[in-house]
Amino acid sequence: MKRKTKKITFFTSESVTEGHPDKVCDQIADAILDAIIKKDPEESRVACEVAITKELIHVMGEISTKASLDIAKIAKGVVCSVGYTHSVTGFDGNNCSVILSVNPQSEDIAIGVNHSFEERLGFKGSFNKLGASDQGTVFGFACNESPNLMPLPIFFANRLAFYIDNCRKNKKIDYLMPDGKAQVTVEYENSLPKRVETIAISVQHMEGVPIDQIREDITKHVILPAINRKFLNSETQILINPTGRFVIGGPLGDTGLTGRKIMVDTYGGYSKHGGGSLSGKDPTKVDRSGSYVARYIAKNIVAAKIAEKCEVQISYVIGLANPISFTINAFGTSRYSNRKILNAVKKIFDVRPYAIIKQLDLRKPIYRNLAKYGQIGRQSLGVKWERTNKIKSLLNAINNFKN
Repeated sequence: MKRKTKKITFFTSESVTEGHPDKVCDQIADAILDAIIKKDPEESRVACEVAITKELIHVMGEISTKASLDIAKIAKGVVCSVGYTHSVTGFDGNNCSVILSVNPQSEDIAIGVNHSFEERLGFKGSFNKLGASDQGTVFGFACNESPNLMPLPIFFANRLAFYIDNCRKNKKIDYLMPDGKAQVTVEYENSLPKRVETIAISVQHMEGVPIDQIREDITKHVILPAINRKFLNSETQILINPTGRFVIGGPLGDTGLTGRKIMVDTYGGYSKHGGGSLSGKDPTKVDRSGSYVARYIAKNIVAAKIAEKCEVQISYVIGLANPISFTINAFGTSRYSNRKILNAVKKIFDVRPYAIIKQLDLRKPIYRNLAKYGQIGRQSLGVKWERTNKIKSLLNAINNFKN
């Protein structure tokens, strides 16, 4: 009898702390969006970009709203709340400059967003009200590797980033400063996660702290609580501040920019990505709302045990409510064909922009908290695209599908 060959592979994902310059920009953009949605939830159109560098925040983009707000005050407030309140940390949110370069949404774009192509053709109904605000492709993914049905590398990386921030804020490690990164490599055997191969962590710290103390504290208070012990063994390589020093950090050490951590926001590179940033965009933007509904679909498919792994792809064109492409890939992990799964999905889920906004309740100020530790897989925030409330409906639809 021929023995089955073991296939060993590795996959690495990265996450960052809330004080990473790119993530500070994402949080500023989403805090501005939250403030606008709170005052003008229905009519606002927001595509906000942020850059941050030494002593300077630059807010730019297209914003159309009836809301009146102090954008500079919001931006500075985010920076201070993250922990950049003194020049020693690399940035002082109380004493920085803010440049605003903001214009209304283009009227040419608004034509297709406010009244979809289908509505202009005479197809009535509220779900045909909005058209997609741009052409683009979004992906959603789920697998059974972790409790929240996320790939294990990004699941662990996000946990590490969260624990680093938690130790800083609670003064459990009182010399930490806001900037930091975490990277996790998982070893797979025949496509199943076997163990953590490598953990790499870099944390910004105050001057004069011995590297041995940093490594001991991060291991004890971050790595061991965050990583399930069954995935750690004597061969797991742990690298903490491998250069030996990380004092200069934040916007002083590296310029930040919105949308540069889209892999952190989603699946850590394990699944495909359409390329569009999620942060700073109101829910009429399918880069954001489409990514959420695609995850919602994929997660319910895996939660229903229809497949062990599932990727959803949806493609939109500006001005159209209905997508031009909608596909499912179960990677051979389902007893059902991809076509059969897709037909069941189409009976249960409406992926037109207005329908997504309504079913996922996206016109609420929920976005600032999503701009750290991933926008996907965040069950603790109670976001509706992480629910698994469509299991029964999906199973009924797929079992009643004739072809």
